[in-house]
Amino acid sequence: MDEQIFDVFVIGGGINGVGVARDAVGRGLTVGLCEKDDIAQHTSSASTKLIHGGLRYLEQYDFALVRKALIEREVLLRAAPHIIWPLRFVIPLGRGGRPAWMIRLGLFLYDSLGGRKLLPATRSLNRSRNGVKFEALKSEFDKGYEYSDCWVDDARLSVLNAVDAAERGACILTRTMCVGLQRGEDFWTITLSKRNGEVMTVRSKTIVNAAGPWVDQIVNLADQHASNQASVRLVKGSHIIVPKLYEGDHCYFFQNPDGRIFFAIPYLDGTRTLIGTTDLPTDRSSLDDTRISTEEIDYLCESASAYFKTAITADQVVSTYAGVRPLYDDQSEDASKVTRDYVLKYDGNGAPAILSVFGGKITTFRTLAEHVLEQLENDLPHMGASWTKDVPLPGGDIPDADFDHFVAQALQQYAGFSPQLIHRYARLYGTRLALIIGGASSEAELGARFGHDLYQAELTYLMKYEFAQTAEDVLMRRTKLGLTMSEADQKQVAKAMPA
Repeated sequence: MDEQIFDVFVIGGGINGVGVARDAVGRGLTVGLCEKDDIAQHTSSASTKLIHGGLRYLEQYDFALVRKALIEREVLLRAAPHIIWPLRFVIPLGRGGRPAWMIRLGLFLYDSLGGRKLLPATRSLNRSRNGVKFEALKSEFDKGYEYSDCWVDDARLSVLNAVDAAERGACILTRTMCVGLQRGEDFWTITLSKRNGEVMTVRSKTIVNAAGPWVDQIVNLADQHASNQASVRLVKGSHIIVPKLYEGDHCYFFQNPDGRIFFAIPYLDGTRTLIGTTDLPTDRSSLDDTRISTEEIDYLCESASAYFKTAITADQVVSTYAGVRPLYDDQSEDASKVTRDYVLKYDGNGAPAILSVFGGKITTFRTLAEHVLEQLENDLPHMGASWTKDVPLPGGDIPDADFDHFVAQALQQYAGFSPQLIHRYARLYGTRLALIIGGASSEAELGARFGHDLYQAELTYLMKYEFAQTAEDVLMRRTKLGLTMSEADQKQVAKAMPA
């Protein structure tokens, strides 16, 4: 690396950064990426876990964003059917929310804008005909609509992009912070500091600043004379996880009297319910350790209790998470109405370029990456054409994107293993489950067991291929087993990790 000059060096290992790295290396460019923590450790593992068009953005007349996201929804569903799958969302009518005609018109546009092909269309519901959709709700809610969107394991989406980038030749450096940028005549000199104190320098013709909530800090690092002109607005979104609230695999889209919306979604194989999100202005004082506030917990509990027969209280919350969205500052007074679309800021002027990414949704990361590279075409004229639209992510090469058929075949092929384990491997790793199982014919041959079906073979795979270095990487972002595993078992995992 001391001798190499990268074509593109990406700062930030969230979904946008790893998406750019994957696209760029697949175009024949030499690519490096640094992330100061773990892949997706911050914003990109703290979403509502949805690949969606953003139904509520129609209210803001942001038709272009909704259309772009709806088109991408089906592209991503084909690319990673193991970690992305369809969901049905119920919108109950009542409580002084938006009028029924407005919701129906919005859903008609939602079904039409993106050229929907794979997902079912909207339909109307009522309690007498569709009782299972209403039985957990208060009796005042007896009508509504149902529409389609998709679930995504957000952290794994980021990790799989990073895995693919690395396997195509990108240099991915986690727990490595960018601490210095020096622009020369032909390339940037980038100073990096690793967690162990080692300092190194690399060189690159261009830089993509995808540092998320830290994007403006990198802008200022690149230009010591900048007066913090970067247009970033930090908005915190928080979620709570409670015991299962209702039967069925459908989700709820709820409207609050304050105009905000929130979701209730089956979580952890339906054993929990995920509720969120909030939208609150925040600052950078706690970026490295963003947490939900007591007020946010109360707000989500009270909001959900207004719909469900069973009241939700703070003492029922079994887990929480929060993240900070680095949105483009469009001067909106209401944080919930700030645009979620991305804005790209190019700074070149004949010198080595730096392109900074503001905003964006997890759903549109792939098109964002394409647009980033379009803006760098003059700087890197030897780059190849775009390619990611029809290429699956690692493990997503499932014939016809038919996950159920794939699982059925896997259960037959690995009959010596518990169906629960094979299904979990299939969901997390898709076709790459074969790399974990290898030649083993039973669970006894997968090595030491750490509880909750976590075996040494899976741990070794995650360290070798997926950049996992700590127990938290494995248990919270790669597998979510930390949400149900005992503290004693988690300590055993930590002992087995070299870091």
